[in-house]
Amino acid sequence: MDVIEITRELGKAIQADARYVAYNAAREKNDADESLQKMIGEFNMQRMQLNREMSKTDKDQDKISQMNLKIRDLYAEIMSNQNMMAYNDAKSAFDDLMVRVNGIITLSVSGEDPATCEPASGCTGSCSTCGGCH
Repeated sequence: MDVIEITRELGKAIQADARYVAYNAAREKNDADESLQKMIGEFNMQRMQLNREMSKTDKDQDKISQMNLKIRDLYAEIMSNQNMMAYNDAKSAFDDLMVRVNGIITLSVSGEDPATCEPASGCTGSCSTCGGCH
């Protein structure tokens, strides 16, 4: 078996992992939640309107403040939605899995023993924010 075939097997294993299954189910539930999708659409529209207002040369600070409050309220409502909370929890668990998988691959490519290497805890997966693994 070559590296690409093994990678495809890894992809299948990831899709079979409970964290991926939970994340995918939560994403689908979010997508099907019409009231949540409506709030997200309204939030995005309000942000675009705020950006337009802020780019004007004759900014109306009162209007900007009111828009900011409305956006914050919408955001709080979106984030308190049960489906969104479940999605965020599932996504966080899945993201943690992917950071660990990517960390093991990166360490292995760097010469570490794939059977024993462990990415540093707190690794974001982004080398630009990293102080080093060792």
